[in-house]
Amino acid sequence: MVDASLVAIMVCPETHQPVHVADEATVAKVNAAIAAGTLKNRDGDSLDDPIQGGLIREDGAYLYPVRDELPHMVIGEAIGLADL
Repeated sequence: MVDASLVAIMVCPETHQPVHVADEATVAKVNAAIAAGTLKNRDGDSLDDPIQGGLIREDGAYLYPVRDELPHMVIGEAIGLADL
């Protein structure tokens, strides 16, 4: 997973809010929605591959996926948590 000292200095690229590591239950919900073929990112792209983890924006609105131990802090790749 992403190093805690790195997470401590990371922020959302859109709002500059701090982020925190997603819990296992949230990651499981995201991966279940991906497996069901019902989840899209902010760019509107369907997600096909499960995520290893995620970083959630402070307001809880979006999750930035972590794949291959790298956080994808790109606005268009964010996953809306209200969609779960």
